[in-house]
Amino acid sequence: MGWISYALCMISEFLFSSTPHIYQGSGIRSKLCELINDFGKKTVLVTGDSFFDNSDRCQQLWKELSKSFEVRRIRVSGEPSPQLVDEAVAGLRDFTADSVVAIGGGSAVDAGKAIAGLLASGDSVMEYLEGVGKGRAYSGPSTPFIAIPTTAGTGGETSKNAVLSVVGAEGFKKSFRHEMLVARHIILDPELTLECPADLTAACGMDALTQLLESYVSSNASPITDALALSGLEQVRDSLVTAVEAGDDLSARSGMLYASALSGLTLANAGLGSVHGLASPLGAYFPVPHGVVCGTLLFEATQANIVAMYQREPENPSLERYAKAGRLLTGQESLDSYAAREALLGLLQAWSGRLKMPRLAQFGVGEEDIDRIVAGSRGNSMQTNPIRLTDQEIAGIVRRRL
Repeated sequence: MGWISYALCMISEFLFSSTPHIYQGSGIRSKLCELINDFGKKTVLVTGDSFFDNSDRCQQLWKELSKSFEVRRIRVSGEPSPQLVDEAVAGLRDFTADSVVAIGGGSAVDAGKAIAGLLASGDSVMEYLEGVGKGRAYSGPSTPFIAIPTTAGTGGETSKNAVLSVVGAEGFKKSFRHEMLVARHIILDPELTLECPADLTAACGMDALTQLLESYVSSNASPITDALALSGLEQVRDSLVTAVEAGDDLSARSGMLYASALSGLTLANAGLGSVHGLASPLGAYFPVPHGVVCGTLLFEATQANIVAMYQREPENPSLERYAKAGRLLTGQESLDSYAAREALLGLLQAWSGRLKMPRLAQFGVGEEDIDRIVAGSRGNSMQTNPIRLTDQEIAGIVRRRL
């Protein structure tokens, strides 16, 4: 009998990449100089273009860094491009940095991660960028990297990939990805997110929600990513709307920062789904922020997945995962599975409206662009969507949000 119980409880094989050190708490940013000092006295600071300069807390960090270390600063305006990374690496060739620190949103963190990975070799990131680069295998070494997010959404601080973009008709949005790029230390200080405006808080929060939900229903989910995703979704339930509508609520800000960090771990290990599959061409061809793509498509994409599974794969285990997520996010634990999925869809649709997610047409997306968007959506993220969607189903997701 014991052997039978063991067999029934056997956990399927999986791999999980973790992050070495995460520090969370109000004021925990005070550890930064101590952590940098372990690597040496020369550091590169990567920040956003304006938020860092306008934040009193960030400026205090700047003063402390400048007092104790030789610092070179790189500013990132908008989503980082391969050109920005290559120019930064070339400009730092004679600096011999001991560490790289990113303080900012997802763009600053991704840029910092890529710069840290290339400083030692001086290589162009185009040698390694997935799908558009030269296909070389990255072998490091990477300069020690420390990430301090000032927004709660992308989870880039806990993931192993740096997302870089070129926007335009021939644009792309691709990852430089490797285990060596993972941050050595991550500082999650909710006080640094207090000045994040409501619209950005909403978009980032919907990004975190999307990453947690997509990784939870992913075809590559594991027991560890399940546990992290459910914990993160619980914090989103309790914190997202409050963080947007009462931005000075430190508890809500802390909850969303935690959820975002977990979403980076789950996406890196379980993969994502159709929303992020569509985010790649939409972010490449149009000037639409990544969090906005997630926030505006999440309800439609979730509904499309559920309907497709009802029609073609009624035994798909992700149907029950959607139900469990519905019970958790709505707090209605007694709902049957069908009702729980309907409640989930109702909540996602309500949040999209309440948090004022823009429609895609506001960024120049039109009916004539749909075929090209669908063709560009079949990358890595779409491979772990819980069901393979047809081109018509993917087109419908976009069309309903024009």
